[in-house]
Amino acid sequence: MSKNQSVTGKENFFKRTFGSLTQLKETKVLTICGLMGALAIILGQVATIKFGQYVRIGFSGLPNQIVDYLFGPWIGAIFGGTMDVVKWFISGDGDFFPGFTLTAMIGAFLYGIFIYNKPVKLWRVICAQISVKIVCNIILNTLWLNMLYGKAIAAILPARIASNAVMLPIDTFIMFVMLQVVCKVKKNIFDT
Repeated sequence: MSKNQSVTGKENFFKRTFGSLTQLKETKVLTICGLMGALAIILGQVATIKFGQYVRIGFSGLPNQIVDYLFGPWIGAIFGGTMDVVKWFISGDGDFFPGFTLTAMIGAFLYGIFIYNKPVKLWRVICAQISVKIVCNIILNTLWLNMLYGKAIAAILPARIASNAVMLPIDTFIMFVMLQVVCKVKKNIFDT
């Protein structure tokens, strides 16, 4: 490999990884993020089912996944962190803990890595869902709950593993179908 090929490879990696951040200055992107934020807030209020203090099943993450798909991991992470804080202020539910905001950002980043600028394939959606469920939902959020409430990890982990295992095929199916629709609509929005 020549020196020029190495530099070009690094530039391509940089452009793929950070290039989407330049979209933040576009009105269309900010408008779509605003609409997805409003939808996430509404879904967070009306479409969330709570099972005790530690297990929640909801659909407010779907708009976040759309942002991750359309604009990449970095914009998705900014959007995810912002929406976590905004939804907490609106709901006033529970204690604010920055760890959950970090988890929202990491989850959005992981989704963006798997689905941004790539064809919608079932295996990509499965990999994205599994990585977010393990890293964010099971590991990080369980750790944050332990730090916040002092509950033994062994006591809350089984319910969290079970809920994520149950939701994995459901979330995968919903995300896959949703992204196929978004992929078709995307062409009409961004090609005009």
